[in-house]
Amino acid sequence: MIQLSQEHLQTICTHAESTYPEECCGIILGYLASESKIVVEVMPTENVWHTEAAAEFPGDRTTESKRRQYAIAPEIMLKTQREARNRSLNIIGIFHSHPDHPAIPSECDRLYAWQGYSYIIVSVQNGKAGELQSWSLDDHHQFQAEAIENII
Repeated sequence: MIQLSQEHLQTICTHAESTYPEECCGIILGYLASESKIVVEVMPTENVWHTEAAAEFPGDRTTESKRRQYAIAPEIMLKTQREARNRSLNIIGIFHSHPDHPAIPSECDRLYAWQGYSYIIVSVQNGKAGELQSWSLDDHHQFQAEAIENII
């Protein structure tokens, strides 16, 4: 389970709508509790997916665009990891949007996902954020739905 506030959800949805029709992305900071992940902050980031980034991935992904792919700059991940550590927090997940598609992970999402992270996906239909779901990888590297609990 992942626990986050209405404000966190609103930040994710606002960022997703602002980048439509391209995918948005961002980093989720928080900490692990006994049975859940507690979100402290969501940080919208720039989607830096581009043809050069696509060349780093196997297969022919060079024709994909930011409408179907996202990437967070490695230097942003590293900087955020350092800042989180200084605040006694961890990166506990990533969020991104699926423009005009359901909030269900793609095969690319699965291939590049990291064990232990939560992946929040928001579906944006015609520019409006809608369905939002969280996913995490099981021991077989398959996504399983993760409950979202709204906290105050």
